[in-house]
Amino acid sequence: MSHLARAREVFAVEMAALRSVRGLLDENFDRAVERVVAALAERGKIVVVGIGKSGNVGGKIAATLTSTGSTSVIMNSVDALHGDLGVVNDGDVILALSYSGESEELVSLIPALKRFRVVIVTMTGSLKSSLARHSDVVLNVKVPKEACPFNLAPTASTTAMLVMGDALAMAVMEARGFRASDFARHHPAGAIGRALLLKVGDIMRQGERNAVAPEDLTVEAALLVMTRAKSGSLSIVNARGRLVGVFTDGDLRRLMAADRQGCFDRPLRTVMTRRPVAIREDALAVAALKLFDERNIDDLIVVNARNEPVGLIDSQDLPKLKMV
Repeated sequence: MSHLARAREVFAVEMAALRSVRGLLDENFDRAVERVVAALAERGKIVVVGIGKSGNVGGKIAATLTSTGSTSVIMNSVDALHGDLGVVNDGDVILALSYSGESEELVSLIPALKRFRVVIVTMTGSLKSSLARHSDVVLNVKVPKEACPFNLAPTASTTAMLVMGDALAMAVMEARGFRASDFARHHPAGAIGRALLLKVGDIMRQGERNAVAPEDLTVEAALLVMTRAKSGSLSIVNARGRLVGVFTDGDLRRLMAADRQGCFDRPLRTVMTRRPVAIREDALAVAALKLFDERNIDDLIVVNARNEPVGLIDSQDLPKLKMV
């Protein structure tokens, strides 16, 4: 089998595994979400515990939970028996990950955990395992087979756990009413946080960097305006100063290809693109990022409540602003 064929086979096996696990979802998922939400409402937390590859997946699940407002910590199942159990408090939820449900380190931890007033939610591929029998809620992540050709290395099973963890985190987030503004509070230094906290008016080019011209201006004169502003686009306004069109470097190239001799004397109203994409200055910066992605544009005109062009967002500025 070629490397490419092997890669496609792995994708096929893991996608089939996810479809299978999705079909196993039942009321236990609802119960898990309800238990987690109830614990967090009482100032409890989610303690994620696992061993080996499951422990690695648990780290990502804990990070996702925490970043979406659900306080979560990782507890090493081995160190827990030697003092780290102190991280557990009454009212917490224990999220235990073990595909076999028989991991000695986790099974040995159960009696100690039972001394606390906690809810144990387990992700496992074996509903009859020791871990499952001693849990309050069990999420079934049994997969038909691993992507490993020997059916040994945890591959599809860990993917299933990871997706189940994402599903749990998203369901809990929605149940708790976690909003985009809350997400930004948890990510103040990242691109996501900046996009959610900043307004369009905070990142736009304005003043001399915002090229604006009346619709009766000639193309030749408009190019001088664009050059002074060091801009690749020009917002075009009517006699009342309202946005009516846009003219870009791309428009100029297409115009020259069609009418090289007479294009520079033509008024902008005859060559502009009408009804250009624009955004309000008081919109969140994340809305601007979404428009760039959806409309495949290089520049985004910013308008005020009167539809007057007051600024411009150039896609080339976004990396410098650490927005992407």
